[in-house]
Parts: sequence; structure tokens; C-alpha cells
Amino acid sequence: MVKMGPFIAVDWGTTNRRAFRIEDGNVVATERDDRGAANVAAGDYEAEVAGIRNRLGDLPMLLAGMVGSNIGWRSVPYVAAPAGLTDVAAALERIDDRTAIVPGLSYRDGLHADVMRGEEVQLLGAVVAGLVPSDATLCQPGTHCKWATLQAGAILSFTTAMTGELFALLRAHGVLSRQLGHPVEPGAAFLEGVAEGAKRDLAASLFAIRARGVLGIADDVHAASFASGLLIGADTAARIMPGEAVHVLADPALGALYASAIDALGGTSHHIDSQAAFMAGITRIQELAA
Repeated sequence: MVKMGPFIAVDWGTTNRRAFRIEDGNVVATERDDRGAANVAAGDYEAEVAGIRNRLGDLPMLLAGMVGSNIGWRSVPYVAAPAGLTDVAAALERIDDRTAIVPGLSYRDGLHADVMRGEEVQLLGAVVAGLVPSDATLCQPGTHCKWATLQAGAILSFTTAMTGELFALLRAHGVLSRQLGHPVEPGAAFLEGVAEGAKRDLAASLFAIRARGVLGIADDVHAASFASGLLIGADTAARIMPGEAVHVLADPALGALYASAIDALGGTSHHIDSQAAFMAGITRIQELAA
């Protein structure tokens, strides 16, 4: 087997960007900044990529995430699910002989349609890294939370919930904004919100936060935790079955909230190192594309 040489992998999100120099499957250098796709002009990507190479090495480069979207460098067609890493690698968009964009996935089931860019590398990489079985349910929390069903190591189907974005909007605008300024904590108020959210009557349950505060039934110091639990509880209750194992790919703080909701609603949560999953996924794509 020919040894794969070093390369640069970039996880290019909407607002943030992470770049890694990878050698023999290990990260030897990294950088993080706020140069996400929303912050880079269409004509500036060549200079951005050149800058990354100047800092991390003049190496082949794989770009994943929103860089391949209609707000990124080039709009790359999605690969339709079911799909695995072989399908993803076969559909790379070549910028030149040393630079390529990972395509992302799409899914349709009747009227339901969904897309992802970047998350597929972590979700599929989790199997490659041995962090999850080849048949599994995965949850990737964030602004737009991804729930994916894996079968035989491929993404069979997935759903995106705008859970994080809804919470941010409620916190910044509208009648509840004054009550949601305190930090979210995974305690009793959060779990009360999870239980309420499992009823999935969000419109009424959200307004009840306002009423509980006005009537002095609940202290506003707990309102943000309750609201977060409400949204995450509704999201989780719609996705899992009692006794189901769910593998959560997230940073420790957000992952703990989802794990708490999953366990409270009868599932079994398992925290997964999302960076390790990304590294395994992007390295396998580079191997398959070589």
C-alpha cells in the first residue's frame, strides 16, 4: 500500500472555519478563525486558500462545508442519500489538481427534503473511527441539529431541526427576549422544559414561559434553561424511540444538554468526539480520492 502524504483539511462553516494539517492520520497543526463562508467574498476564496497553504504548508487540500454552497466558493451538487464515503469521494468538485470541495448530501422522502454540507464527513467518519457501529442513530446538535440514521456504514436518511436557531431568535427578539438572558444550565428547569417539550405543543408551551413569569410561578433566572429544554425536548421526542441508543457528536456543553434530554426521554446517549470523527472521515475521503 502506498503511504498517503500529508494534506490540509478545512471544515468551512457559515461563520467559522477550522483548518488542519494532517500527517499519517494525525493533526500536526491547526488554526481556527471567523472566516466562514458568510464572511468571505466570492472572489476572495483563491486568496484565502493560498493564505492557508502559506501557514500550514503547500499541500493538497480538501474543503468541506459551506464553501461548497451557494454562498461559498462554488455551488457543488449534493450526493443523494443513501450514501457513504465512497460516494462522497467520487463526487468531489475539483478546483485544480490539488484542491477539491466535498459535495455534501441531500435526502428526499415525499414532501420532506433535507440537505447537509460538512456534517456528512463527521457522521460517516464516526464509523470509520470505530466510534459508532455501522448501523446507528446519530445526533449532531448545533444551530441546525442533524439526526441521521446509518445503515451498513452509510447515511440512509437524515433530518435537520432548526432548534438552535429558534432558541437564538427567541432570545434576541419577541416577547420572551427579556426573560431569556440567563445562561442555560442542565438542571431541574432544563429537564422540566424537556418534559414539556415532549408534548410537542411548542406554540402554547413557549407562551407559557411569558405567563409563568408574569404570574410569579417561575423565576426568570431559570427561563432560558426551561426554554432550551422545551425546544430540545420537542426535537428529541420527535426523533427517538424508547430504549434507542443515540450517539451525540457535539462539544461537551451542548452535547451534555442533548444527552440529558435523550436519557430523560427514554433513550441512551453516547458522547462522541466530533473532531476525531471529522479527521477519520476527511482522511478516508482523501485516501479514496488519491
